Amino acid sequence: MAMTVEELVENFSLLDDWEDRYAYVIDLGKKLEPMPEAEKTEEAKVKGCMSQVWLAYDAAAPSNGGGETRLHFRADSDAFIVKGLIAVLMELYNDRTPKEILETDAVAALGELGLASHLSPNRRNGFVAMVDRIKAIAADHAAA
Repeated sequence: MAMTVEELVENFSLLDDWEDRYAYVIDLGKKLEPMPEAEKTEEAKVKGCMSQVWLAYDAAAPSNGGGETRLHFRADSDAFIVKGLIAVLMELYNDRTPKEILETDAVAALGELGLASHLSPNRRNGFVAMVDRIKAIAADHAAA
């Protein structure tokens, strides 16, 4: 299962300076689940990002028939730091229920991680656009 905000904050707190945190974010991005090229469509593009960002997902009910649907995301970018930010979002949102996703504030987590003040306004806007897209998907599934 993915990390909680608290676990991410704890990991980041072990890093002394922004350079180390930046490297950690890039390393997280290198570990992202590969996104098949066939999913990198115009429809999957996240609008509002300066870099190319694609987001696809599957909704799966538990195999035992009980419990809530979980959303599994795949995402990619052509920029290393953005891939790292995607990885942070995947830690917070991947394989969670729509309700859990809607209750998790990734923008606040960005501040808790000390990343918000080190991102350009364009990168921050792109991060918010990714969060908005994920939350919209979750909201659609929560309403269904």
